[in-house]
Amino acid sequence: MIVADTSALLSLASIDLVKTFLSEFDVHTTDTVIQELEETASYDDRHGDAAHAVLNNSDRIPTHSAPEPFTSSRVDRGEGSCATLANSEGAEFLITDDLRALPELQMVTDAQVAISPIVLKALVQRGVLEQNEAVERLDELAEQRDWLGAPIYRRARSLLD
Repeated sequence: MIVADTSALLSLASIDLVKTFLSEFDVHTTDTVIQELEETASYDDRHGDAAHAVLNNSDRIPTHSAPEPFTSSRVDRGEGSCATLANSEGAEFLITDDLRALPELQMVTDAQVAISPIVLKALVQRGVLEQNEAVERLDELAEQRDWLGAPIYRRARSLLD
């Protein structure tokens, strides 16, 4: 089981991989994340478009109410609700693209906390994507999410090298 937060779902939707992600993996999220996606969908930009793409597939994502999400100065309610869900359901992975929150999330959950490009790596390993296509999708993701030159992009590239 994989628990995905708002940022990870937006990232995968921005490169047209949300349907593939949901088909290949047992993906769950929280009602807090769905609320954040609904708020993001109100924007008339690429993030709003990505949020719509996820919401259009929300019937394929089991959504849970996470009691008392963990929050801190680096972890918001959506991420915290996902950490709580990952713990309560024994998830293997918690996917987030918030690098600032990642170390703290790893301390509060037993799940492996990773960034969304790990999905690209897993899809290559499963034979769903070719390596070169995964790299192209990562570059597109970096452009869509303004990651070029950022630490998250370097970390993501290292996953696919």
